Amino acid sequence: MILDSLLPATASTYAADIDQLFDVITLLVMLPFSVACYLFFSFIFRFRAKDGEKAMYITGTEHRYMKWIHRAHYPVLTFDLIIVVMAVNVWYDVKQDLPEKESEVRVIAQQWAWTFVHPGLDNTLGTADDITKVNELHVSKDTLYHFKLESLDVLHNFSVPVFRLKQDAIPGRVITGWFEPTVTGEHDIQCAEICGIGHGLMPARIKIKGAAEYAKWVERESALALARHMEETSQPLEIAQR
Repeated sequence: MILDSLLPATASTYAADIDQLFDVITLLVMLPFSVACYLFFSFIFRFRAKDGEKAMYITGTEHRYMKWIHRAHYPVLTFDLIIVVMAVNVWYDVKQDLPEKESEVRVIAQQWAWTFVHPGLDNTLGTADDITKVNELHVSKDTLYHFKLESLDVLHNFSVPVFRLKQDAIPGRVITGWFEPTVTGEHDIQCAEICGIGHGLMPARIKIKGAAEYAKWVERESALALARHMEETSQPLEIAQR
């Protein structure tokens, strides 16, 4: 693709579709822009002031001049239609058509950190073996995730550049979206909304693992989460017995 060298690697199922849309927009905008620039500068030099030659007064309303403007409308409108159709298709796939989930994570934004809640061995959020990490999101390759995004204070934006994913986090709302990682590796998560003086100090990392490695990580972290839960819930009983 045209912009491959300028963009991060693609790591989600819909990242290539978004890149392709940007490629098409770049091409279809660049073509009439290049023609307009060529005509603009060529006319400047061709019809520049010359000694002894009187300038023509042109209102621009004459048919022989206006027809070139009207003729240019048709390809531009065609290009616009192509962009709109492609953009609506990509928008529908990414934002409106929510596929069936295989797992889910909870994403909590606040000034100025990210909290990620992962399901434990039961693959269900809201249970005792949930795995909570600050500024670390762990996911499995080739698994379709739903994310539940929320903000504890101000507007934030959950941005994963390699997924081509950006979604505002709005206080008082829980927003559901999805992604499916396609490669393993470790990548940046950003807040793409200016959220206060510490906005630039709010990075996180997404760690995409293979299925076997991720299963081992979940098993280990779930055991630790359950142990902490048992310790916290038993503490009041021990105090009461004393």
